Amino acid sequence: MGRKYFGTDGVRGRVGEAPITPDFVMRLGYAAGKVLVAAEHEALHGERPAVLIGKDTRVSGYMLESALEAGLTAAGVDVRLVGPMPTPGVAYLTRALRLQAGIVISASHNPFEDNGIKFFSAQGTKLPDAIESAIEAAIDGPMQTVAPREVGKVKRVDDAAGRYIEFCKSTFPTDLDLRGLRIVVDCANGAGYHIAPHVLHELGAEVIAIGNEPDGFNINDHCGATHTEALSHAVREHKADLGIALDGDGDRLMMASASGEIADGDRLLYVIASHRQANGNLKGGVVGTLMTNLGTELALKKLGCEFERAKVGDRYVLELLQKKGWQLGGETSGHLLCLDKHTTGDGIVSALQVLAALRRSGKALADYAKDCPHFPQELINVKVKKGFKLDDRKEVWDAVAQVEAELKDEGRVVLRPSGTEPLIRVMVEGRQAAKVRQAAARIAEVVRASAVA
Repeated sequence: MGRKYFGTDGVRGRVGEAPITPDFVMRLGYAAGKVLVAAEHEALHGERPAVLIGKDTRVSGYMLESALEAGLTAAGVDVRLVGPMPTPGVAYLTRALRLQAGIVISASHNPFEDNGIKFFSAQGTKLPDAIESAIEAAIDGPMQTVAPREVGKVKRVDDAAGRYIEFCKSTFPTDLDLRGLRIVVDCANGAGYHIAPHVLHELGAEVIAIGNEPDGFNINDHCGATHTEALSHAVREHKADLGIALDGDGDRLMMASASGEIADGDRLLYVIASHRQANGNLKGGVVGTLMTNLGTELALKKLGCEFERAKVGDRYVLELLQKKGWQLGGETSGHLLCLDKHTTGDGIVSALQVLAALRRSGKALADYAKDCPHFPQELINVKVKKGFKLDDRKEVWDAVAQVEAELKDEGRVVLRPSGTEPLIRVMVEGRQAAKVRQAAARIAEVVRASAVA
């Protein structure tokens, strides 16, 4: 059954427009609270469930935090507030404090005008589909505040930042440090602004922080993992050894070499995987997505690493990792999963895994890039009629088959519908840029013609 409010990563939208309004978010908090009370009733031995709320640095976070707090306490749930905190930090703290759920107020890499609500289970993982469905079903029901004696209480967790900083540091080998390294870290004016610089500094690095002055409006604004020009410039300007860029909620990672060249999620995944493979520490294989660069796949297979692709989205990467019993996966966008270190994608923790590989191997980030070629990709978005289906368009698949035959084993074609717009995304990848562009244009034209036929 289709979801009414929840997407693949919680509820998200423009602030002030449904569903990101104070009244809806209060009802969402109330519904989540009632579902949690029912689900955890026996395990709590009569005590109230408690939920952690963290947020990024958007100005709307104050409003939405208050709305959630009102809904949850009205349902008889205690609330723990941590203020600005990276999404993976909320996941960690929920688990560490033995709470029943964690809630993050964030729209991740989106501009400040957007915001969203996402949930974590007591285990620090995304909520099971059944629980999300139960919350959705309860949102439109009546809202009846519990008896006055049962109303939830609210407390602030004063040492939340320090706890999470220590957790991040614990994922870095105890016999290594970062002394002698000059590192630029771009915090995207987001939730990691008071976390990431401290983690790196306490491990011994000389840290130059940028994007670390949030004002409620500048989150992801020409900075961070989605706008890496600022990182490249700062690395060159300060003659740094490398750079690290997070996104607004701290779950994405991009890095820059000493020359300012950007390493995306594919190349960073290769660094971690190749190091673990060389040291016999890679459990199973590696999971990427349909958009993972073919150069990364071939480089991993050259090392003897198994590689499989999931649908686009860190949720699907996680599902495939769990199904295979593997630990390492990620997306081109910089969502990296190291399940032996954390239950969810964590930009800071992932950066530390890359840094550990560099320290152990003695290599620079640029050295790994040479071993992991980046094949040219061409992506064309083709507008189609609403309801257009690719499955029965023989002429489209004939065109795809022809291109795949021409590319042989040194290229690939991916066609997928957009999840939010009436678009078909045509992606072609191969060794020769000109050939890739021509092939993508050919297929896009066939799709366009088929859509109007």
